[in-house]
Amino acid sequence: MHFAKYHALGNDYIVINPADLSGTLSVSQVRLICHRNYGIGSDGILLGPLDAKEADFGLRIFNPDGSEAEKSGNGLRIFSRYLWDRGLVGDNPFTVLTAGGKVTCEVHRGGGSVTVEMGEVSFDSTRIPVLGPSREVLNETIVVAEKEFTFCAATVGNPHCVILRDTVSRDEATRYGPLIETDPLFPNRTNVQFMKILDRKNIRIEIWERGAGYTLASGSSSSAAAAVARKLGLCDPEITVHMPGGAIHITISDQFSVVMTGPVLKIAEGSISPDMFNQGV
Repeated sequence: MHFAKYHALGNDYIVINPADLSGTLSVSQVRLICHRNYGIGSDGILLGPLDAKEADFGLRIFNPDGSEAEKSGNGLRIFSRYLWDRGLVGDNPFTVLTAGGKVTCEVHRGGGSVTVEMGEVSFDSTRIPVLGPSREVLNETIVVAEKEFTFCAATVGNPHCVILRDTVSRDEATRYGPLIETDPLFPNRTNVQFMKILDRKNIRIEIWERGAGYTLASGSSSSAAAAVARKLGLCDPEITVHMPGGAIHITISDQFSVVMTGPVLKIAEGSISPDMFNQGV
């Protein structure tokens, strides 16, 4: 099984072409491939390109726990670079269909940077989803482990819970992120961002990613957090999102359509030995 590995600001994905598979990827295989000790190690697997009637390419995105993600901003940038490396796309925009909707991508700077039109952010509870009456989920309260947080919820094709804080830290993200991710308020679980407003053009976030855990960077999390900051009137339409892995530039329209631009680096490519799947892990 051939693979290629890339990272986008420390958020790493393994790309596997379905043409290189003899069958389908099982949950146990996904978990093993992503395992940092017993496998290749990654924050997820990108399976593509797939045939898609509605777009130029189709893509499936798997989390390290074997669950499937609707959308990943960093994953889409990595997949775009993978397509560019293989000569399947050039300098012109192209479309990719994910479970979270169709996006338009464009590769720049010899593959070093990718722009993704992530789509429209919604704060509608029925679309995210968040339990309770139909509403925009803004400045609501959640209590986990006897600690109260004020949050906003959003979807960019996948669910997000954005918590505004005076300071953000990895410790807080890893302590409370998993509890918020699995809170009954979010029927499909949720990605969690702890966000600090730096100024009108800059925010900082720490991320707990659904199905993956603590993450150095996330494109969809950046999109959701920036949209919340804009929705609350705390930031301008052009926002740089700072994360432990680096920064992503976000542009938000008046209709809350998000365009994201950030770097991608290739790490390695090779073949996965069949022996890896014979482990009792």
